Amino acid sequence: MIVRMWHGRVPSEKARAYREFLNARAIPDYQSTPGNLSVYILERPEGEVTHFITMTFWENLDAIRAFAGDEAEAAKYYPEDQEFLLEFEPTVVHYEVVGKSA
Repeated sequence: MIVRMWHGRVPSEKARAYREFLNARAIPDYQSTPGNLSVYILERPEGEVTHFITMTFWENLDAIRAFAGDEAEAAKYYPEDQEFLLEFEPTVVHYEVVGKSA
């Protein structure tokens, strides 16, 4: 199993709307891709900026490529992200899951 992690920052006054967008648009998109096992969205306010981390769990790298394209480490953005994000980080990070609790 592989975890794909993406980080984004939004102005805190837009955090609630961005959270709603992620739940309505991004999570269903991830879940519609064969090989996606689960999706978690993390949120942390830090003054005037709120950080979001999207953690998606995948069966393998081929499943990630089906979602993200041939360059699996490239971040995938939605047109709506223009309304929210302060910058567009070009890449994500992947971690192999090597342990878990029951």
